Amino acid sequence: MAELRRKDVDLRSRGIKVRRGVVRAKLDSDGESGRQAIVKGPKTDAGVRDVPIPPHLLDDVRAHLREHAEEGRDGLLFPGRAGHHLTASSFYGRESTFRKDKSLYRTGHGWYEARRLAGRPDLHFHDLRHTGLTNAAVAGATMAELMAFAGHSTPGAAMRYQHAAADRMQNLAKRLSEIAQGESDV
Repeated sequence: MAELRRKDVDLRSRGIKVRRGVVRAKLDSDGESGRQAIVKGPKTDAGVRDVPIPPHLLDDVRAHLREHAEEGRDGLLFPGRAGHHLTASSFYGRESTFRKDKSLYRTGHGWYEARRLAGRPDLHFHDLRHTGLTNAAVAGATMAELMAFAGHSTPGAAMRYQHAAADRMQNLAKRLSEIAQGESDV
């Protein structure tokens, strides 16, 4: 997410090209220490992929590009401060804090504030990915499609999202009976 750029978004074909990632590495050289962003490819070849944008999200993607992404073809979709990659502390942010009289003391921002506003302080950011992949499984995505969508290189990783599809088994069995008994228009 932190390395996505405007050039990776193709609104005509409704997709996002995942080609790079960014990691932060601790550097100790010449007496200086700190963390530096290093851009590299995904962990596996399967991580290089085109992810479709669901049609109902296209207007939100357009608005994000207008209001939040950096300018230019190489502009970051989720920029940090001063043109740098988004850092974990900037992304996660903090919750708003309130005085005893419930008046605002400090405004929050980022993921932690979004969780507070949604009334879901229990959510982890990775839960969004899990929900998206689970919904794809429920919508009928095959194992191969889930793997391609998520950039998984093994079926084992994709299996984590199949549990919801298993819940559909009773409904599928019922539909098979309807077909067999001629009660369905299929």
